Amino acid sequence: MADYETILTERVGNVLKITLNRPERLNAASIELANELTSAFYDLGDARAVLITGAGKGFCSGADLAARGERSALQMKGGSHLALQNHYNPLVSQIMRCPVPVVCAVNGPAAGVGCSIALAGDFVIAGRSAYFLQAFVNIGLVPDGGSTWLLARSIGRARATRMMMLGEKIGADQAEEWGLIYKAVDDAALMDEAMALATLLSEGPTVAYRTMKANIATALDGTLPQVLLAEAEGQSLAGASADAMEGGMAFLQKRKPAFKGA
Repeated sequence: MADYETILTERVGNVLKITLNRPERLNAASIELANELTSAFYDLGDARAVLITGAGKGFCSGADLAARGERSALQMKGGSHLALQNHYNPLVSQIMRCPVPVVCAVNGPAAGVGCSIALAGDFVIAGRSAYFLQAFVNIGLVPDGGSTWLLARSIGRARATRMMMLGEKIGADQAEEWGLIYKAVDDAALMDEAMALATLLSEGPTVAYRTMKANIATALDGTLPQVLLAEAEGQSLAGASADAMEGGMAFLQKRKPAFKGA
């Protein structure tokens, strides 16, 4: 496992735990952090689930515009998009394309691209002190890092517009009520609940999970015929896996399946 400067990685069973590790900046996503997090997703090894969280009191406070070498707000207003195209967008895309389930444990603020990183996961669990924020409007900018797509498809046009145009903080309980996240939990229970979920997923049928993720992506943008075809092809792929055979045998033998991820 590679050594990183801005993130920590740890294997817990079949789970790769990634901790954003710039607590003095509420884990603001410098370009270095974005690159290292992207690299970690390329270096999954045989991990069968990923858990992302933040060190200290925040998940991620957004892109770190004050860090050396970052775009300034003035440059952004001038239309610079290289940091997005070359660093932040590839990160969000890599999380969403991850071949294994991704759980995000949100502790404290998830703002700007930090909100995008969180929502790119398959399951988002948030401590009740956490909140989700798109405050770009306050400096005359627009949400980026995939936030527009993620918000509109998860909570609908009206609520996405509310978050983006009014720049309101959306607390964990409200986020759960809206369907923005999977679950809100007490802060003290956050990591235990998130790790329990990631562990459960890491013991499941990995090929089937990967196919489900691909089919959901198709369903978000595709037509019904495209989805029906993707499901049929995916069923064939999953059906040929060792886990499908194990699942069938376990059903017949009335026992819990022991999936191996193959």
